[in-house]
Amino acid sequence: MTETQDYQVRARYCDYRADDETVYRALRSAVLPLRGVWDKLKGAQRIVIKFNQDYRKARTPYFQGMRQQLVSDKVARALIRLLREQTRAELLYADITAFARTDDANPPPTARMADLMREWGVTYLNGDRPPHKIYEVPGGGQMFKQYLLPEEIVEADALVNVQRLKNHKFMGTTLTLKNLFGLIPREPHGRSRQYFHHLVRMPYMLADVGRIFNPTLNILDALISQAGEEWGHGRGTVRITNALIAGTHTVTTDAYGMAFMGHEPDVDWPEQPCRRDRNPVLAAAEGGFGTIDLDQIDVDSDVELCPPGTFYSRQMDTTERMLSWRRTTCEQALYYRDHMQDFVSRYAGEYILLQQGEVRWHDPSSILKFSRRKLAGENPDEAMWLKYVDPEETEGEHFEVYERTLEGMAQKG
Repeated sequence: MTETQDYQVRARYCDYRADDETVYRALRSAVLPLRGVWDKLKGAQRIVIKFNQDYRKARTPYFQGMRQQLVSDKVARALIRLLREQTRAELLYADITAFARTDDANPPPTARMADLMREWGVTYLNGDRPPHKIYEVPGGGQMFKQYLLPEEIVEADALVNVQRLKNHKFMGTTLTLKNLFGLIPREPHGRSRQYFHHLVRMPYMLADVGRIFNPTLNILDALISQAGEEWGHGRGTVRITNALIAGTHTVTTDAYGMAFMGHEPDVDWPEQPCRRDRNPVLAAAEGGFGTIDLDQIDVDSDVELCPPGTFYSRQMDTTERMLSWRRTTCEQALYYRDHMQDFVSRYAGEYILLQQGEVRWHDPSSILKFSRRKLAGENPDEAMWLKYVDPEETEGEHFEVYERTLEGMAQKG
């Protein structure tokens, strides 16, 4: 999937109570004018769609008949109809459930789109199911040089990326770039989500996988949106935003999405909403993947931006604790780098949790069966850094990220 430099975003008003036909017309108006997108989609034999749609049914909150935290059926129907009308491609929808380890080709019980996609004859593609392949990040990567990813998804002719607009208590916002995290294979083929969903690492690894997947079309379902945090029944605050947003590039789509939410696209840790870690959209743009400069994006919108303060991310821990965790995460990573051979001699082929220069846990599996908060023991403010001990360091972690993070913290005082 090649990167386009023709950055376009289209945002259209659509009342969240609208019927299917009205939603279809609004989405069509947003998507069809995107130059270059349809050349690729119409030439595709296989199009994979990544919906934000995986969650336990009993814990999926609804707002006036719509899933509050996941892509709505109305938007999904409109997209499938549009793709069927405009292309001759085989359509599949892909995901990796966070709630059950399975290689089953059938959708899991947590696939909220399963019934709808079955009606439309769209096949489920389980990204946890082989074949997988190691893909190097174009340009060498910002966090790692390579990732194990589902071959059928990366090698598809086109990827369409559809996400609900919302805040995230870890990443600040969870938009189309973050949605791609749901395509990272887990054990036994890959690694646990904790390995990548890790302080300091995650913003840069999202930029990396964004480069590899590089979706052809990115859509933000903002009929309704959510402030505060992503998951949990009764958590987060509904925002009625009455909009559909589509873009040619995941980063530029998210830059506009952040602006729509009332967030500056260049906001960064520790400012709201990035209270816990860096802004991944900004990190990606700094690495040369897309842009957050709205003046460089061809934007056509008939919706108004939300006032600042409309959206926010809930702060989980004190500022003092977050400062300590960020600093000690970097210190442990650099300690490992400087003493790698010592760790290799004792823990080669295992995962370790490093705290204060000591291994507090090690196992051949990366799955943490206990919270790091509990494993931290008597030092709750000291981070626990998770690492696979590989004599060859084949994943190619960029330890300079940790050096830059410490330098940035020192400059901010």
